[in-house]
This record gives sequence, C-alpha cells and structure tokens, in this order.
Amino acid sequence: MRRNQLIAAAGVMAAAVACAGLSPSSSAAPSAAIRGTLARVYYWRAKPGKLAEYTDYVTRIAEPIDHEAQRRGAFLSVTTFVSRDTTTPWTHMRVFVLRDSAQLAGLSAALDAAGVALEPDSVKRRQRGQYGATLRDAVGSGTYEILP
Repeated sequence: MRRNQLIAAAGVMAAAVACAGLSPSSSAAPSAAIRGTLARVYYWRAKPGKLAEYTDYVTRIAEPIDHEAQRRGAFLSVTTFVSRDTTTPWTHMRVFVLRDSAQLAGLSAALDAAGVALEPDSVKRRQRGQYGATLRDAVGSGTYEILP
C-alpha cells in the first residue's frame, strides 16, 4: 500500500512540475493557451548496475522518439525524472503531459509510429527494444488529472 501511495504521490508531483515546465530535462512547456489536463506516467527501475546505461538509453533512444511523437502532436510535453534514492521503487519516471483524453488514447500508437519513422527497419527496432529490456524493469504506470 505504501509503495502505491509513493508512486501516486510522485506522479502527481511530477505532473505538476512537468506542466509548469520547471525540469531542465523537459521539452518546451505548454503555452498558457494549451494546458495539459492529464499526465500519463511510466515508472521504470534500472537493473542493478545499469542506472547510467539506462539513463543513456533514455537520452539516446527514447527521447528522439518522444520528440518526433511530440512534433506530430501526440502530447504537449515529456519530462524524465531520475531518483537515486534506493528506497523508492523506481529509478526513472517519465511524465507525458496530455491535452485531453484523445491524446491519451493515441499515445502508445503515436510513440510506436514515431519509432517507425525514425527507424524503419523492424529488425533494428526489435533489437533496440530487446536491449532496453536488459536495462530496466517496468514498475508501474498511471494516468493522473492535472489540476487547473
């Protein structure tokens, strides 16, 4: 129960920070005219000894895909938070701020399409995914409403 509460609290906090554009690793903050109403949060835990390598993977592999999906209108912003606190269940929290439920419904497909656009070779995409799986485990995810 405490673990779920920690994850939920971190997600809400991260969504608020991401929406405000306060993180140095976030993409451009949404304008006042286009505010996010939802945040889709993914929690990952780097495998033992793989924190730096997984962080590099996020920077080199995931972020270019994210930026392409964002350019295509998939979401408003994305921020990645890294926790070095070994008592938290996650090491990496990725927060996607979304305009509405339509963006939420299309997020996964939009990220997949961006990945295909950046790497059309399906064998290379599969290898990239397999490599990522050697670096981290999924801890959870959640969708949170952003207060106005």
